[in-house]
Amino acid sequence: MKDAILKQIQSESRQTIIGVMGGGETDINQYRLAYDLGKCIAKEGWILLNGGRNSGVMDASAKGAKENGGLTIGILPDTHADQVSPWIDIPILTGMGIARNAINVMSSHYVIACPGGTGTVSEIAMALKINKKVVLLGWPGGKFFFQFGDVHYSDTPEQAIEYILECIKFQDRI
Repeated sequence: MKDAILKQIQSESRQTIIGVMGGGETDINQYRLAYDLGKCIAKEGWILLNGGRNSGVMDASAKGAKENGGLTIGILPDTHADQVSPWIDIPILTGMGIARNAINVMSSHYVIACPGGTGTVSEIAMALKINKKVVLLGWPGGKFFFQFGDVHYSDTPEQAIEYILECIKFQDRI
C-alpha cells in the first residue's frame, strides 16, 4: 500500500517546480549541499528553478539536477545570456534586475533556501508573504524566519525532499 501511494505521489508531482534560492558566492560545503539538492530534485522528477547564473548555489544546484537527468529553468536578471549557467536548460532573460526574484518565488511550488545574502532573504520573505512553504537548507541562522510563516529547517537535501513529499501527500488528501 505504501509503495502504491508513493508511486501515485511521484506520478502526480512530475511537474512540481522547486525553487532553489541561495547565494551567488558559496564555500565548497555550500556548493556541495546545493549540488546534492539539485541531484535529489532531479531524482524525484521535479523541475528545478533558480536564478540561472553561473555562480554559487544557482550553478551548483543546476549542475546537480542536469547531471542526474533533471530539467532546469533559470530566471535571470539581465537582458543578455552572458552569465547563464551551462547547466540551465531554459534561461529566461527578464531585464528586471532583482525584481526577477518575484518571478522565482511566484513560479515555484515550494522554495528551498540555501545560505545566501539579501537577495535570498527577499525571496524567503516574498514566499512567506504569499503563503508558500519554505525549507531552509543548512542555514541555521535563517531560523529567524520561523516567526513569519510556514518554514521548515533541514540539515540535508534528503530531509528537505522528504518534507516536500510529505507536503504533497498531505495536499493530495485535502
